[in-house]
Amino acid sequence: MRQLVVTAFVSLDGVVEAPGGEPGHRSSGWTFRNVEFLPEVYEIKGREQEETTALLLGRTSYEAFAPVWPTREEFAGYDAMPRYVVSTTLEHDDERWPATVLRSLEDVAALKETEGGPIAVHGSATLARSLTDAGLVDRYHLLVFPVLLGAGKRLWSEADKDEQRLRVVESQTYANGVVKLVYDAVR
Repeated sequence: MRQLVVTAFVSLDGVVEAPGGEPGHRSSGWTFRNVEFLPEVYEIKGREQEETTALLLGRTSYEAFAPVWPTREEFAGYDAMPRYVVSTTLEHDDERWPATVLRSLEDVAALKETEGGPIAVHGSATLARSLTDAGLVDRYHLLVFPVLLGAGKRLWSEADKDEQRLRVVESQTYANGVVKLVYDAVR
């Protein structure tokens, strides 16, 4: 079974919306404005690109990434791998960045059963919450930033669900206050 990895920039109060400057959020770009840039913080991002064998995105993130990621050298690895978009409304993929459209969480569960390596979920807050609630996430790669945003899309839903235990695989605190946390879901 393939491992499903949710990777996210997260504020201390759980907000994942608009970390890189996406429009529409009052604190857009909060990862870059609030802490000193240290290259070592982002080492995990390079490692993710090397280890990931497919991308899984929600429709909103896919539509935001499709015109940008194929043109950025730092995302060349992602450009070369299969991409999947979970959406009930997307009519067709973006020809600039082709992807397979999945219509349900059952389709995601079936994808996990195929041969291959890890599947990474970038951005896609709504999808990440749904995957977590459905018990489909195997690992979390979190960079937690020392900021409270107060509002925005959060990584965790408020659904009433059973306890999910996590096991720390890796952790590190950086000089700028960012904390790297890698967790595996305990099943």
